[in-house]
Amino acid sequence: MKVYDYPLPDDRIAKYPLPKRDDSKLLVYDHGKISDAHFRDVVSFLPEGSLLVRNDTKVIRARLRFHKATGAAIEIFCLEPTLPAEVEQAFTARGESQWKCIVGNSKRWKEGALTTEVETSNGPVSLSATRLSQDGNTSEILFQWSETATFAEVIEAAGVMPIPPYLNRETEPIDETRYQTVYSEHKGSVAAPTAGLHFTPEVLADVQSHGHDILSLTLHVGAGTFKPVQTEEVEDHVMHTEHIVVTRHVVERLASKKGKTVAVGTTSVRTLESLYWLGVKLLAGQDITDGLGQWEAYTLPSDTPAPDALNAILRHLDATQSDELHSQTQIMIKPGYKYHMVDALITNFHQPHSTLLLLIGAFVGDDWQRIYAHALANDYRFLSYGDSSLLMP
Repeated sequence: MKVYDYPLPDDRIAKYPLPKRDDSKLLVYDHGKISDAHFRDVVSFLPEGSLLVRNDTKVIRARLRFHKATGAAIEIFCLEPTLPAEVEQAFTARGESQWKCIVGNSKRWKEGALTTEVETSNGPVSLSATRLSQDGNTSEILFQWSETATFAEVIEAAGVMPIPPYLNRETEPIDETRYQTVYSEHKGSVAAPTAGLHFTPEVLADVQSHGHDILSLTLHVGAGTFKPVQTEEVEDHVMHTEHIVVTRHVVERLASKKGKTVAVGTTSVRTLESLYWLGVKLLAGQDITDGLGQWEAYTLPSDTPAPDALNAILRHLDATQSDELHSQTQIMIKPGYKYHMVDALITNFHQPHSTLLLLIGAFVGDDWQRIYAHALANDYRFLSYGDSSLLMP
């Protein structure tokens, strides 16, 4: 993993967003040539007739704080629902919901339920948390409350926005709006799809007025996105599972597209590429109930044309009488991976040793080092609240 390392001084990490989203810098990498611009001018660099694909997930207030009778503070960080496991069902649940969580100050919580009083839009609610089991650094938590409110309403009232750990600060009021894209819609992420944070309604309108199409899909981002690769071999790193939702309309547009596909962020990349492999699995007569595993993209047939894979998805939707594909992915994109769906990528600058940096390395090859060196030498801001890049290999 040493080759996917670079020096990132703490003062280059953007701790706060700029006053205006689209004032961020834009590094343009166009077939090996690097130039500098501002994000508000991104439309000037998009290939003609592009199909812009964005992730419309919405960050939830995933950090819940409780206090024991002794005064000890316990923080429960909700990672993903387990019962019901479907994200949308978990948020509309009334009375109880079960989640996989990380518990802060866990040693101080030996047994019993934790409770806190919550003032929801439907009135006061008493929220309790019971630890059912523990596996490593994660716990299975049962949340219970009165059925007057949904879990979405409870967590909205009780929770705190989970900003990235590398910001080394508490969540502040500005994060409530700026750690969310302007087009966020479907609740379920514990981290923002940060490439989309630069877009404003004006930039989106500019993109469409220049003849580009915009499609939305959903990948609920897990906390594992911040987990660095700490193993000697990339193959030993365990990827987190993320839930994806793609509508029939989006699959149809992707299958019939004529222009270049521009992914907004690595989360859109993972969704698009996973969609291809799920179609390949269907063509191979395999079940896709469990989604896409971490390494399946490296063992499945790789010569299937993208439209064929996408049409297999459409036939699957017909067979299941559904207008949406609900699935999950654990895909690991590393150097050597062959992209099937993505032609260009809008993305921020990622952490050393991260799986996201491996994804960039797979996309632009060794030129990622030249791109990052240019960004460091030209005062670009890094990570979630940092500046942006448009990569066209």
